[in-house]
Amino acid sequence: MNFLVMFLIVNFVNVLLSTWKSIMTVKGSKLSAAFWNALAFAYYSWVVILTATGNLPVWQKVVVVFICNIIGVYLVKWFEQKKRKDRLWKIELTVPTENKGRMIDSLTAHEIPFNYIENIGKYTIFNVYAATQSDTKVVDNLADIYNAKKFATETKLV
Repeated sequence: MNFLVMFLIVNFVNVLLSTWKSIMTVKGSKLSAAFWNALAFAYYSWVVILTATGNLPVWQKVVVVFICNIIGVYLVKWFEQKKRKDRLWKIELTVPTENKGRMIDSLTAHEIPFNYIENIGKYTIFNVYAATQSDTKVVDNLADIYNAKKFATETKLV
């Protein structure tokens, strides 16, 4: 096999492993973080040897590593986001009271659950419960439309 093609494949796999290792170090258990770190660094040893001993000009090695990182990191992050489950978000909105009725109508029209506390000074406080990422985007857009200040908290998996 041509060394350039092999170098490209080996570096692409290295980027996938390294990116996944980083994600698992942050989000995984201690055991999975240890496993993915060990695997990624062991594989990386081979990549270093190929980089040092390969018969490609340096500029070709740099281009291969650059391209592999752009595509590989993007793919791993895309996959991670696709497999991420929706979580319930509680979004607190401080809405100017003159926009209260329109906010109620909009949230009701989008079937997003909420409750509110009226007339806290010149504001109404809404507690909105967004169960999906699309609900969260709707609430975010409504906050902008109705000049609301927002504070969001995500439920945590136990």
